[in-house]
This record gives sequence, structure tokens and C-alpha cells, in this order.
Amino acid sequence: MDVSQERAIPQWLEWGREIQALSQSGIHFAENTFQRERYERLMEIAAEILSTFSDLETVPLMGLFNNQIGYATPRVDVRGAIFRDEKLLLVRERQDGGWTMPGGWADVGDMPSEAVEREVNEEAGFKVRAQKIIGVYDANRTGPWELFHAFKIVFLCEIISGEARTSNETSDVGFFALENLPEKLSGERTRPRHIMDAFSNLVNPGCATIFD
Repeated sequence: MDVSQERAIPQWLEWGREIQALSQSGIHFAENTFQRERYERLMEIAAEILSTFSDLETVPLMGLFNNQIGYATPRVDVRGAIFRDEKLLLVRERQDGGWTMPGGWADVGDMPSEAVEREVNEEAGFKVRAQKIIGVYDANRTGPWELFHAFKIVFLCEIISGEARTSNETSDVGFFALENLPEKLSGERTRPRHIMDAFSNLVNPGCATIFD
């Protein structure tokens, strides 16, 4: 697993994301049809930019963008770093066959710690307690690229009870030593830096929280 290579976000994706976010917020605050139509045109331009430089089509992109309402903000992804015998818990995603720390999108109404505890239980079978935040990361600064901007919060958690169990989202559950990590990670769900920061907390529990 290469922990050294991180790619810069392409300019076209930055443009598309920013224009989409501005148009979404503009539509939310539009005071008349004149304003709304112009923000809707900006939304179309964002879709056209992203379609031109990717394998996505403009019409489906517009449908996805139109489903985003209100003031545009980053999404929040939570991940649990859980160790047993100095090995890190990872789950294999059915979607792409890659490995990741268990977690997912936080739901509206969740406290962040409750969200990660629930996701770990659902994806890996363990009941855990969140202990500290390892890091808060800009989740979409490296490839593979995602349409929407997101922040990632990685929590150090301790196992309370339970046994390893797969789910409708995960096909395997395992604990891995630092020198024996899987080669294939699951996209942006878990990057090498998240794993290295987790093991740093194992070695030095008092180390400071990482943030971008």
C-alpha cells in the first residue's frame, strides 16, 4: 500500500463543485424568478463542466444537483479506528471490494460519536465506544474523485462487546497489523494517511488531533 502518493484535486472538479454549491445556495435564497433562472443556468454550467471532463452525463448530473436543496455545505463522513492486539479493524466493501475502516455518512440528528458507534456495529458487528478524535480531514482532496465535497472525522474507538459480522454493505471483517495491511483500499472511505494516523494514536495515545 503506497502511503506517499496523494494527488491534487483537478481544477475542473474544483470549478464544478464551487459553481454547483454557489448555484444551490443562490436558488435557496432567490427572491424572484429572475434570480432563480440565472442560478439554475449556473447549475447547468456546473453539470456541463463535470460532464466534459468525466464519464458522467449532463442530464443525470442535473437530476442529482436538483436533489440538493438548501445552503450548500460539505457532507460529513465518520470512521471508526478500532484496535485489538495492536491490529486495526477493517471491513471489505461489497461495492468495490476494497477495505476500509467501518463508517459512513452521518445522519441528520446524529451526534458524531453516536453516528460512528452505530456504523461500526452495523458494518462489523462490534458494539464500540468512541474515545477521541484522531483527525478531521478534507475528504475529497485526493482521487478517486467525488462530486460533492465532504469532511471526514476519524474516531478512536474501543470494543465493548460483539463479534465480527458482515452486513449488506460489507463482505468481510478482519484485523490487520501495520505490516500486513490490504493492498486495495476502498476509494475515499479510507486513505493511507487515515490508517497511519490511527496507528500513530495506538503508539502514542496522547498525540494531538490531526486536522486539515
